Amino acid sequence: MQVMQGDAVERLNLRTMLLEPELMEHLQPDVHMAATLISLKDAMPDQAKALARQVVARVVDELQARLAEPLRSAVTGSLNRSQRNLRPRQNEIDWGRTLLKNLRTYDPERRSVIPERLVGYGRARRQLKAVTLCVDQSGSMASSVVYAGIFGAVLASLPALKTNVVVYDTTVVDLTDHLADPVDVLFGVQLGGGNDTPLALRYCRGLLTNPEEHTFVLISDLYEGSGSAEMIRRLNEFREMGARVIVLLALDDDGTPSYDHDNAAKLAAHGIPVFACTPDYFPDLMATALGGADIAAWAAARGIVTARAAAPDAAGGVL
Repeated sequence: MQVMQGDAVERLNLRTMLLEPELMEHLQPDVHMAATLISLKDAMPDQAKALARQVVARVVDELQARLAEPLRSAVTGSLNRSQRNLRPRQNEIDWGRTLLKNLRTYDPERRSVIPERLVGYGRARRQLKAVTLCVDQSGSMASSVVYAGIFGAVLASLPALKTNVVVYDTTVVDLTDHLADPVDVLFGVQLGGGNDTPLALRYCRGLLTNPEEHTFVLISDLYEGSGSAEMIRRLNEFREMGARVIVLLALDDDGTPSYDHDNAAKLAAHGIPVFACTPDYFPDLMATALGGADIAAWAAARGIVTARAAAPDAAGGVL
């Protein structure tokens, strides 16, 4: 693998660019270049790696400027709405906000407001809502890994949400402790190689300590081979435990990805939404999931095509 990566560095002429800072200053790096640099980082000399990190940091800064605030606003709004008390008991009524909400019902003769709608103080949650992004870091998912790392870092900055980011190939790496710096997150991934989704799901099972408050997002093209049955079984187990399970076939702007249609259909038959998502839609998707709304309906309203459920076999099942 190291030899192949070294050949790629030479073939793409990246070594020359990375050793000439003045050349890099005139480039317009994008997600694809960032993904390429991350995938080849282990074949670079130290000087080139330092410059590659600067290039990736530029990409991260540009993407955060575009995507971070929409994600924060959407998720924070969803979390706040989920804590509103719409049917307060008498000792839970927020009288100041109730009066403001009902000023149009003021009765001049009685010189009083006749409240049509009571506003209560938000009920504190016993446990934080949680999100886990479980990301396949095989080569075909490179751009998705970059976006997932950035979104994971933004979600982790929200104190009202517990966020985990797990990446995997044939091993599993939990990057949660590095989310304060998305560049560190991205340089902690190892793009390329095989994948073992069941292994990653076995690890993630331990993160679902309060599944009813957990949104679990698997980002994978679902090419799993002999592990397909276990992958589907474990994702359905998460769903049956009460977690919101979503499978994103891609998280990028590259259009319809290549993916395992059979596995996608089997997951859809278990009620698990499976589709590709653009980065611009991701904030609204997370707000919808955290708010408990119907993901399939959300996708349909935006023209997003979701996987269709597999027809049951002769025994009445999908597996």
